[in-house]
Amino acid sequence: MKTNLLGFPRIGGNRELKKASEKYWKDQITANELIQVGDDLRKENWLLQQSAGIDLIPSNDFSFYDQVLDASLTFGCVPSRFHGVKSSKTDLELYFAMARGIQKDGFDITAMEMTKWFDTNYHYIVPEFTKDQSFELLSVKAVDEFKQALALGITTKPVLISPVTYLYLGKEKEEGFHRIELLDKLLPVFFELLEQLALAGAEYIQVDEPCLALDLGDRERKAIVRLYAQLEERFPKLKIILTNYFDCYGENLETALQLPVHALHLDLIRCPLQLDDILDSPGFTRKQILSLGVVDGRNIWKNNYEASLKLIKKAAQNLGTDKLWVGSSCSLLHSPYDLELENKEDNLPSEVKQWMAFAKQKLAELVDLKVLASGSYTEEIGKKLDLNQRVFLSRKSSTTMHHLPTQERVNKLALEDSSRNAAFSDRRVAQQMELQLPLFPTTTIGSFPQTNEVRKWRAQYKKGAISQGTYDELLKKETEETIRFQEEIGLDVLVHGEFERNDMVEYFGEKLHGFAFSSNGWVQSYGSRCVKPPIIYGDVFRDNPMTVKWTSYAQSLTPIPVKGMLTGPVTILQWSFVRNDQPRSLTCKQIALAIRDEVVDLESAGIKVIQIDEPAIREGLPLRKEYWKAYLDWAVESFRISASGVADKTQIHTHMCYSEFNDIIDSIAALDADVITIETSRSEMELLDAFVNFKYPNEIGPGVYDIHSARVPNEEEMEILINKAASLLPKENIWVNPDCGLKTRDWPETKSALINLVKVAKKLRKEALVATA
Repeated sequence: MKTNLLGFPRIGGNRELKKASEKYWKDQITANELIQVGDDLRKENWLLQQSAGIDLIPSNDFSFYDQVLDASLTFGCVPSRFHGVKSSKTDLELYFAMARGIQKDGFDITAMEMTKWFDTNYHYIVPEFTKDQSFELLSVKAVDEFKQALALGITTKPVLISPVTYLYLGKEKEEGFHRIELLDKLLPVFFELLEQLALAGAEYIQVDEPCLALDLGDRERKAIVRLYAQLEERFPKLKIILTNYFDCYGENLETALQLPVHALHLDLIRCPLQLDDILDSPGFTRKQILSLGVVDGRNIWKNNYEASLKLIKKAAQNLGTDKLWVGSSCSLLHSPYDLELENKEDNLPSEVKQWMAFAKQKLAELVDLKVLASGSYTEEIGKKLDLNQRVFLSRKSSTTMHHLPTQERVNKLALEDSSRNAAFSDRRVAQQMELQLPLFPTTTIGSFPQTNEVRKWRAQYKKGAISQGTYDELLKKETEETIRFQEEIGLDVLVHGEFERNDMVEYFGEKLHGFAFSSNGWVQSYGSRCVKPPIIYGDVFRDNPMTVKWTSYAQSLTPIPVKGMLTGPVTILQWSFVRNDQPRSLTCKQIALAIRDEVVDLESAGIKVIQIDEPAIREGLPLRKEYWKAYLDWAVESFRISASGVADKTQIHTHMCYSEFNDIIDSIAALDADVITIETSRSEMELLDAFVNFKYPNEIGPGVYDIHSARVPNEEEMEILINKAASLLPKENIWVNPDCGLKTRDWPETKSALINLVKVAKKLRKEALVATA
């Protein structure tokens, strides 16, 4: 029996990669210095895994930005707009230009599209394909990193994204072909990479095929069969580990079982029942090793050894321990680095901390389970098992987790609690009378740049270096300057800037009961963007207003409407580490009631526009459509609970990030938000098609400014995007806004971009008025 780790966090215990990358982008360190940081992080990770006793240690799980972007560079799949960069810049400069766009040295090129990695909060860079797409082995990163580990005396298991999953996750940039048809062009490059890995001494290759967790058609299944047949023929000595995660194989199981691979990985956290399906299947020849993903790669709760051992022993009785590996359910990329770094009792009480395991601790869990399952019972391992069981008993009997009034309130929810008083058509009339907004109203999504100075104030306040009064005065000054800037450029609905907030979920979690917090529990969201998810360990409820103070202050500075800014219940749930002892739907409704109370308080304080962000609603979709309805029913209900306590004249907005809306547009409409803003600039308004085809009745703000890129869009390109939207939707339904919040941007680029945005909106407003005169 071996321990099989699918991947490890790449950002470092102290976010070394984030800090170095951002310094490089600002020309504060050289490319060589950034590369050295990467070398050091990989070395540290490999040696840590080796010392922990991991048998199959991954390589090529490290990335400077995103593993799918790495694959695009490896396969030479570089969009044509970057060819000038490719021919004149280094590979690293090309790489970051593809990820972030480039606006210097005569280049002004938009970044590649970005979307969510399956149902996680990690974002990947979407490959772009044309009908005549060509591929080449442009990067041998996987080989270089294997050799780097080998020089340390560690023979790793290279991790490669399957060519089929890579193509499946991409997008055709022209009509007339399907991207899977490019497989035969891509395979020679993939095989060339494998040849170099084999020559370097690789024995095991982890081929990630997570598209097997999705509803595939015959075309994709046939492509997968063809790929692995050729792999066996070309590389009979390589031991291929077919790796699926985030759900069962489902309807793809029989396809997976027939593939000539050395090992088959199962995510038994997301789908424990699939073990029985496989053991009972006549298609399972028992020639393959089963890698049992029993250690959760996506949550922070300790492994229940007793439960895991039941699964392992069931498999062992059928196959023998020599045909089993103990693995993480997926890459630990989605887990924080090290629980040992947490020592603040106020944030993370010891009672809750004892129930948790971060990535470093999960390595020990893998090894413990291997020893326990192999029957090598010692006094030491017996103590570990006993301690593990006692931890779970303490969690089950804890008095801090349960709040009876909250449980009763959820139980009493009725249909009227999730319904607005009037239909949107009537609310719209009331809201227009109240707000008097022009055609093409302009707004932003919420946050404004959080400078180093603002972050410094927060750090000083948390350390007690400055008083509450001093901190508030600093925030008031920053808020007023932001209000004045928005007034000056002519935005129609303002925001207060959110300078008091650290993170859009963490901020609310800090003010709600049932949450705990880490100090260093960072996980990568995209590129250098790291988030520190709150930990929902108990019943969630609110006993005091959370946002009224700063929204009311901002509104007191101006007669122009200021939006109240809230994070929605589904997003708070999705972007937290969630308790796993009750249904997620129940936890979500608890959060929804807390947000509802805040919405009502904002309205009572005179706030006329309230935004309840739900960027993660698509992210929460089960990967298989058969389970969608159950999820969407409670997700939509939760949003409506949060939004339905106000009068018709109060305008409710929501915001959603990179999402494909076509197949859930009826549920998006069922949210019944008065205004929805979405990210569309990178896809050039392509995502609007779903709203057009559905005849979406409410108002919509398609983003015209990509805030995830450092470049400043000019007036002409914004005008093209708004005109494209106006050709698809009624003009009176369109808002003009950026793609997302501006927290991560710098002030100079933010000001330039928003000035351009308002100018374009005013120009088009004037043209529309002239046309109707």
